[in-house]
Amino acid sequence: MRLKVFVLNFVFYSKPISKEGAGRKHIWWNTVLRYQTKILRMSLNTENKKNAIAFYKMAYLGEPRKAVERFVGAEYIQHNPDVQNGPEGFIAYFERMQKEYPDKSIEFVRSVAEGNMVALHTHQQWPDGEEYVTMDFFRFDEEGKICEHWDSIQKIPKESANPNTMY
Repeated sequence: MRLKVFVLNFVFYSKPISKEGAGRKHIWWNTVLRYQTKILRMSLNTENKKNAIAFYKMAYLGEPRKAVERFVGAEYIQHNPDVQNGPEGFIAYFERMQKEYPDKSIEFVRSVAEGNMVALHTHQQWPDGEEYVTMDFFRFDEEGKICEHWDSIQKIPKESANPNTMY
C-alpha cells in the first residue's frame, strides 16, 4: 500500500509531456520512476527489518502486549504449533516464557528482507545453559504491520562434526 501511494503521487504530480518530446521524456520519467521505486522498496525493506527485530526483542524480553500494540496489524496468523493463533495467543505465550525464563537472552545474528517478508536468524541463550538457533519469518501487510509468523528452532549440540557455529 505504501509503495502504491508513492507511485500514484509521483505520477499525479508529474507535468504532462508534449508530443514533440514525448519519446525522450517518457524514457527519462520511466527511468526516474523505476529508480525512485527501487529506493522506496529498499527503504521499506530496511524499515520492515528494523520493526521485525524491535517486535521480537520487545516480546522476547517481556513486553509482548506492547510489541503487539506497536507492530502487529489487524490480523496475526501464527504457524508455530506451540502458540495459539492471533495476537492474544502470542501475548500469552511470551508472557509465560518471561515468567518461566526471565534470564534468557537473544542475539540477532542477521536479518534479510525481500518484498513484504523479513527473515531473522537468532542465537538464544537460556538460563539452564542451553542454547538455540532460530529462524523466524515475518510477513508484513500493506500498512507495514506484522500479520504472519513462521519459525524453526534447533538446540545447539554440545559437539559438532565441524568447527563452524550454527549462527
